Amino acid sequence: MLAATPALAQSGSPGSATTADVPHPPSAAATDAQSAQGDGISDIIVTATKEASPLSRTPAAISAITAAQLAPGGVQNIADLQTVVPNVSIGDQFGVNRTFIRGIGLNNFDIGGEGAVAFLQNGAILARPAQQLSGFFDLEQIEVLRGPQGILYGRGATAGAINMVTTRPTDELSGYVRATYGNYDSQILEGAIGGGIVGDRLMARIAGKYERRDGYGVNLFTGAPVDNRDSYALRGTLVGKVGDTLTGTLIVDHVRENDNNYAFHYFGPSVVPDSALPHKLLGGKSIFDYYAARGEQPNLRNIYSDQEAINYRKGTGLTGIIDWTDGGALSVKSITAYRAFRRFQRDDLDVSDVWLAGRNDYHEESKSFSQEVTVNYQGDRFSLLGGAMYFHEKLDGTVLVPTINLGVLFGLPANTFDGGAYSQIGTVKIDAFGGYLQGRYDLTDELSLTVGARYNYEHRRGNGEFRFDAIGVVIPTDEAKGWSSITPRVLLEYKPSGQTLFYASVTKGFKSGVINVGSADPAINPETVWSYEGGFKQKLAGGRMLLSGAAFYYDYTDLQVSFVNAQNIVQTINAASARNFGGELEFEGKVSRNLSLNLNASYLNAEFKQFCNAYYGAAFPARPGISYAACPTDPALVDLSGKRLPNAPRFSVGGGFDFDVPLPNDTRLTFSGDAKYQTKVFFSEFNNRDAEQGAFTMLNAAVTYHGPDDRYTIGGWVKNLTNEFVIANNIVSAGTFAYVRVGSLLPPRTYGLTLSLKF
Repeated sequence: MLAATPALAQSGSPGSATTADVPHPPSAAATDAQSAQGDGISDIIVTATKEASPLSRTPAAISAITAAQLAPGGVQNIADLQTVVPNVSIGDQFGVNRTFIRGIGLNNFDIGGEGAVAFLQNGAILARPAQQLSGFFDLEQIEVLRGPQGILYGRGATAGAINMVTTRPTDELSGYVRATYGNYDSQILEGAIGGGIVGDRLMARIAGKYERRDGYGVNLFTGAPVDNRDSYALRGTLVGKVGDTLTGTLIVDHVRENDNNYAFHYFGPSVVPDSALPHKLLGGKSIFDYYAARGEQPNLRNIYSDQEAINYRKGTGLTGIIDWTDGGALSVKSITAYRAFRRFQRDDLDVSDVWLAGRNDYHEESKSFSQEVTVNYQGDRFSLLGGAMYFHEKLDGTVLVPTINLGVLFGLPANTFDGGAYSQIGTVKIDAFGGYLQGRYDLTDELSLTVGARYNYEHRRGNGEFRFDAIGVVIPTDEAKGWSSITPRVLLEYKPSGQTLFYASVTKGFKSGVINVGSADPAINPETVWSYEGGFKQKLAGGRMLLSGAAFYYDYTDLQVSFVNAQNIVQTINAASARNFGGELEFEGKVSRNLSLNLNASYLNAEFKQFCNAYYGAAFPARPGISYAACPTDPALVDLSGKRLPNAPRFSVGGGFDFDVPLPNDTRLTFSGDAKYQTKVFFSEFNNRDAEQGAFTMLNAAVTYHGPDDRYTIGGWVKNLTNEFVIANNIVSAGTFAYVRVGSLLPPRTYGLTLSLKF
C-alpha cells in the first residue's frame, strides 16, 4: 500500500456538492460513482492547459485532485499535495510556500522573491508565495502541471503550475455541512449552499470555513502555543448566463489568520558547537539546555524563546470571468482579477530565551491586478490557442531585526547598538506583459503536431533602503530593470486508438529577473530552462485502469539561488547552470467493483552543472566527511558542481487503496489506506548534514460509513500514523547567530472524526 496518486474517477457534475463527501485519505476519489463503462473510470476534465480536455487524453504530465480528496484526513492544505502528486516537494519558511516540482521551486527567501511554480485560483495569478498557503476550501479540483509552462503561463512557471478550481453553483439548491473534531482540540467547520436565483440564468453559492486547533508544540519559556491555527475564510460566487453563448462569473473571497503558526524550530548547531553559541554571552539557554537540565530528550516541536512566533495575514480577492462561444468552433475567455494581501510574521533567529538581535519581523503588503484573454478555435483538423495577459503588482515590504544586545559580539557593552537595526525596507512595482499563439494540426487521424511561442516582458522598479547599523551601512536600493524572452514549444502526439496516447515535447521556460525589497543586491537575471519530455497514457482492462508515464530532461541556465553571505546579509545570485532528468509512473484502476488501487513511482536526478559559492563553514576546522573542491575560477569559493539541487529526492514511491464493504439499505463502509516513501533531500546547495531530511515513510488510514445516497457520512481518520518527525524546511542562519539550523516541520500524528451532511 503506497501513497495515493490523484484518482481519475469523478462523481457528480462540475459544480455539484460532491465536496460534502466524507474525508478520506488522499486515495479516496477512486470510490466515486461508476462511469458509463460500468466498472470503468470517468475522465476528469482539466482546464489548466487552457483547453477543457479529458485527463487521459491530455499530452502532458498533469494530475487532478478531486473534491472527495480535499477534506480532513485527505488533502487539507498545500503541503498535502506532495503526498498525492509525483515529484512534488513542499515546505514553508517564514510562512512562505516553498513548492518544488522536479527539483525546481522557490530558492529566493527575500521579500520580493517568487517561486518557479505558477499558482492560480480559477486561472488568476496568486502572486505572493505566502498568499498561496490560504484558501483551501470548497474546491472542485486542483490541477498540477509538471514541467515548464513557457507558453501557457510564461513568467514564473519554469517548474510547473498549480490551478485551484473553486466549486460553481448549479440551478438546483444544494450544499453541504462538514464538521470535524480531532486531537490537539482541532475544530473545523466547513459548508456551502447555492442554487438558482433565476433558474439556470442566475445562480449563486456561498461557502465558508473556520479552523482552530491547539499548537503542535509549546514555547517552553513563555507557555504560548507553537504552530497552532486560528483562521477563517469566506467565498461568494455568482454565475449569470445570457442566452446559450455568454456566461459571466464573479467570485469574491476573503481569508484571515491570527495565530502562532509557522514557528522557527531549532534543530541544533552546525559548524559552531551549542556550547559556543553567542546567546551564552548573555546567559541565554536554548531548548537543548532546557531539556539537558531535566535529563530528557529534546522535543523539537517545542521552542524555547523570549519571542513569540506570530502569524497574522489577511487577503481579499475579486475575480471576474467571462466565457463566450459562437456555439461552434470559436470560444473566448476573459479573466480579470484584483487581490490585496497583507501579512506580519515574527520569529526568533537566536533560538534562545534572551534577546540577541534575533527578533525577525516581516511585513509584506501586496496589491495586484491581472487581465488575461484567451481565444480558442477548434476546427476539423486544425485548432488555434492564443492569448494575451497583463499583470501589475505593488509590493511593500520590511524586514526588521532590532540589534538589541548585539554589542557583545563586538566585545563592546551589550547595549551599544540597541537603538539600531538590520533592516530592508522598500517598494517594488512589477509590470508584466505576455502574448502567445500555438496551433495544432492533425497530420493524420492518429498523428498531431503543435507548434507555438510566447513573448514575455517584465519590468521591475524598486525603491528603498538597506541598513545595518552595526557595520555602519546605509545603502539606497533604488533600481529598475526590464527583461524579455521568447519561449517556443513543439509537441508531437500519437493516438493509435482511443485507449492510447504517446507524446513528445520541447519547451523553453522563463522566470523573470528579480529586484528584492530593500536588497543591496543588483538586479538578479532571469533563469531559463529547455525541457525535453516524452510520455504516454494507456487505458487498460476496458477502461477500468489507467497507466501513465513521463521521462524528462531539463537544461537550466542562471538558476536563482538565495543564501546568507559572510557579511550576514541575505543575498540572491544566479547559479551558472543545472540539469535535471528523471521519470514518473502512475497507475490508477478498479481491481474489482469494490477495490480501487493506485500506485506511483518517480526518479529524479537534479544537479548543479557549474556553480561556485562561499561556504559558511570555511573559517572553521573541517568536519569528518565535509570537504569541497576549490572553485576553478576563485579559490576563495567552493565548487558545487555535481551537488544535488535542494528539495530534490532521488526516489519516491507511493500508492493507496479504497475497499468498499456493501451494507443493507444502500449503505456501505469504506476502508482506505495509503503511504508514501521518499529518499533523502538536502535543503541547501552544500549537500551536508546541516540541512537535510533523511528518507521517511508517511502512512495514513481511514474508515468511513456512507448513508443512503451518501446524504450523510461519518468518517474516522489518522494522518502520519507512525508519528514521523519530518523536517519540511531547514536553513542555516547568519554568522551573527553562529549558523544555527532552524526551520519548519510537517505535522505530527493527527486523527479525528468527521460528520458530513449534503443536500
